[in-house]
Amino acid sequence: MPAVAGPEIERLIQLLARLPGLGPRSARRAALHLIKKREALMMPLSAALQVALDKVQVCKTCGNIDTQNPCTVCTDPRRDPAIIVVVADVADLWALERANATQGRYHVLGATLSPLDGVGPQDLTIDALVARAHNAEVHEIILALNATVDGQTTAHYITDLLQDANVKVTRLAHGVPVGGELDYLDEGTLSAAMRQRTLF
Repeated sequence: MPAVAGPEIERLIQLLARLPGLGPRSARRAALHLIKKREALMMPLSAALQVALDKVQVCKTCGNIDTQNPCTVCTDPRRDPAIIVVVADVADLWALERANATQGRYHVLGATLSPLDGVGPQDLTIDALVARAHNAEVHEIILALNATVDGQTTAHYITDLLQDANVKVTRLAHGVPVGGELDYLDEGTLSAAMRQRTLF
């Protein structure tokens, strides 16, 4: 497609197109919207991006991203230090927080083990997790990892490493989602739900 605007605008479109969920057409629409709303949207967005660039950092304790270090979650006195919820990525941490699913603390691995993609234990923060698990105040490690082959491989690997830590290792339940209809669920989900059935 031929360029319809100057190189500066094309550069903006190219950068927007790199964002997840935005293809070239969506990026063009987003760029045009930003340009039309320059005062109300583009300038505040530009300022917010600069602040994020200057101030956002990775929490040295859990791996969350925040403008303070340790992060807001780690320094919250209402959090239960006995529980560490292990997630693969910051997006998973944020999802659990949106759901208000736990009052524990977190540990972000950075990814899951994936030999095909060249991701091994040395690429994750597993050593730091094991060290945290040996802290006397920690009683439970919740493995909140995806129900994928890589996620479950990572969960088993971590469980093996925590054998000598005095902690209970649990994982998220797998099965029928809230509001789910059995006829629409895949066989793996139905099998997991049947195996992990609970008292009514």
